[in-house]
Amino acid sequence: MSTLSADPEVLRVGNCSGFYGDRFGAMREMLEGGHLDVLTGDYLAELTMLILGRDRMKDPSLGYAKTFVKQIEDCLGLALERNVQIVTNAGGLNPAGLAEKLRKVAADLGLDAKIGHVEGDDLVARAGELGLGAPLTANAYLGAWGIVECLNAGADIVVTGRVTDASVIVGPAAAHFGWGRTDYDALAGAVVAGHVIECSTQATGGNFAFFTELADLGRPGFPIAEIRRDGSSVITKHDGTGGAVTVDTVEAQLMYEIQGARYAGPDVTARLDSIRLASDGPDRVLISGVVGEAPPAQLKVSLNTLGGFRNEMEFILTGLDIEAKAALAQRQLESWLPTKPAELDWTLARLDRQDADTEEQASALLRCVVRDPDPNKVGRAFSNVAVELALASYPGCSFTTLPGNGGPYGVYTPGYVEATEVPHVAVLPDGSRVDVAPSTDTLTLVEVAEPALPEPLSAGETRRAPLGAVALARSGDKGGNANVGVWVRTDAQWRWLVHTLTVARVKELLPEAAPLTVTRHVLPNLRAVNFIIEGLLGQGVAYQARFDPQAKGLGEWLRSRHLDIPLELLP
Repeated sequence: MSTLSADPEVLRVGNCSGFYGDRFGAMREMLEGGHLDVLTGDYLAELTMLILGRDRMKDPSLGYAKTFVKQIEDCLGLALERNVQIVTNAGGLNPAGLAEKLRKVAADLGLDAKIGHVEGDDLVARAGELGLGAPLTANAYLGAWGIVECLNAGADIVVTGRVTDASVIVGPAAAHFGWGRTDYDALAGAVVAGHVIECSTQATGGNFAFFTELADLGRPGFPIAEIRRDGSSVITKHDGTGGAVTVDTVEAQLMYEIQGARYAGPDVTARLDSIRLASDGPDRVLISGVVGEAPPAQLKVSLNTLGGFRNEMEFILTGLDIEAKAALAQRQLESWLPTKPAELDWTLARLDRQDADTEEQASALLRCVVRDPDPNKVGRAFSNVAVELALASYPGCSFTTLPGNGGPYGVYTPGYVEATEVPHVAVLPDGSRVDVAPSTDTLTLVEVAEPALPEPLSAGETRRAPLGAVALARSGDKGGNANVGVWVRTDAQWRWLVHTLTVARVKELLPEAAPLTVTRHVLPNLRAVNFIIEGLLGQGVAYQARFDPQAKGLGEWLRSRHLDIPLELLP
């Protein structure tokens, strides 16, 4: 068993990064802010793998999060002094390269740091034989047991490639408590704790729907999970830091980027419908009751390909006849282009208002996005022609963008392979290699039947009001799909919400979703419903199918929509 913590019953795990580009000083803030046993960082979003893939094309020695190296240069001595182990997926596409770089950093600093890494997730060389096509990157989501091997061998730092986001938290907990591969409830509890803290300050007030309730959101502190032997945990933060940890800020993160009631991973499937949340004091929320099941036999694979080349121009339309001005610009541009690109999409954002006090408030935006396999068709041949309209089109024609050549865009798709086809190797600090076997106990992943619903709220007087007057929401992306989770605080609000916010009502409130497949999942313990809107984001964030390509604001749009709400539920 690893000696990660002096307390055999509680492991205090902090997080200092939710994405590649998160607050640089967070590692030092977390190390100096109070006691920790482990510090984790998540650097790998779906888009990040594409960015790192392009880095690796330019320089094969790269492919990892370079900012993590700078953070370690600044904080390694402090982490060793305070006996805080660091576990991160910053290795990206090149965990071995990052581990070697960190050894050099330690040597240059005159520090003795034991560094291990986990590899095997990179399947790009075998993508064809595995039926995954010919992607730029292909990375299977590994689990926590390679991390466990490195920590049990005494590693001070463990870097991985593409593991599940929660694995960097589950691994230290499993090592500390000596959990076995079938301790599913405990593992699932750690997965849920990991899911809450892996997106950094989204658990402490960031992106929070009722943000006006929080006293201090100037500089939110980063989250900490106090994980217990049975897998339950308390989510908290360092004393004296900004933001807040409440039942709702924790539930907000639980709703982020989830699918149904089963949250599947390579080590365990966590039942999100079993989670119970309760306040445990100021800035402390208890997560308990999490049920775990065996994982599926397949691993998810993150696939990124270069889809072609993309460019855009945005016109400003001011004053009267906005629709006619937009139609003229569109007709002219399309007829003037020497060669029409494969994709040419127009969006008119009616931000204008009548009789406006400022010119900006009197203006709308017309956006034209083009894509094509040939960079020349979307380069100057497109953007220069758009600019040529400046003196020949609608009155007041101007642009927010400059003409340019555009650039490549990526396409994300998920793939699936048998876990037995994916190597999972822990490279220990002494250089020895340990093969990590896949789970032998597996279950086919099936949807959970909708639970029995509570009695509807009795009919009474209503008032037209925004959904957000009573409901909170959090939304995000999974490839081309978007999720939006909605929840309420009281049983009476729940009885109204679960019968009111149906798939049909969501399609009515969000017209962009009307032609798409929408699925609802009910989570009664959390008084929540989660909706999956398939294809809303086209082919993923890098494709930029809409102006909010990661659906970050989708939940807030839904909350802003008006419907008839019982008076007794309104503030």
